[in-house]
Amino acid sequence: MSEAQDQNANSGQEPENEQNAANEQQTADALGQAEAILNEAAAGVEEAQAEVTEKENELRNDLLRLQAEYVNYRKRVERDRVAVRDGAVQSVLATLLPVLDDIDAARAHGDLADGPFAAIAKKLDTILESHGLERIDEAGVEFDPSVHEALLRQPVPEIPADHVGQVLRAGYRKGTYTMRAAQVLVATGE
Repeated sequence: MSEAQDQNANSGQEPENEQNAANEQQTADALGQAEAILNEAAAGVEEAQAEVTEKENELRNDLLRLQAEYVNYRKRVERDRVAVRDGAVQSVLATLLPVLDDIDAARAHGDLADGPFAAIAKKLDTILESHGLERIDEAGVEFDPSVHEALLRQPVPEIPADHVGQVLRAGYRKGTYTMRAAQVLVATGE
C-alpha cells in the first residue's frame, strides 16, 4: 500500500473513531445525567422520608397528648360525678337528722319497743347505714373535738378525764365527713 492509501485508510478510520468517541461521550454524558437524576431522586426520597418520619412522630406525640387529656378528662368527670352524688346524699341525710333525733327520743322513752313504727324506724336505720351514715354515740371514748361537741364537764364515775362521760345528742358522719358532732358530757376524772 502506498502512503496515500494508508492515509485514506487511516482517514476512513478516523471518522469512525471520532464517531465512536462521540457516541461514547454521549453515552457517558447520558449515564452521568441519569446518575445525577437518580442521586437527586434518592436525596429527595431521603428528605421526604425524614419529613414523613418527623411528621409521623409529631402526629404520634399529638395523639398521645390527646389520649392523656381524654383520660384526665374522664377521671375529672368521674370524680365530679362522685362528688355531686355524695353531696346529694349528704344533703338528704342532713335533712333527716331531726327525724333521727325524734326516733332516738322515742326509743329512749320506750315507744319503739314494738309495733309498726318500730319496724319503720329499723328499716330507716338500715337504709341510712347502707348509704354510709354512722352514728357517733359511744360513751367512754376519748374526747375528740372533730366529732364531739362538749356541752358540760363534770365528774363521771369510772370514766377517765377527757373522755366522753355521756352522749346527750348523737352525732353523725358519712365517711370522713362529720355531718353533725355529737353533743357530749366530758368527764373530769375526779
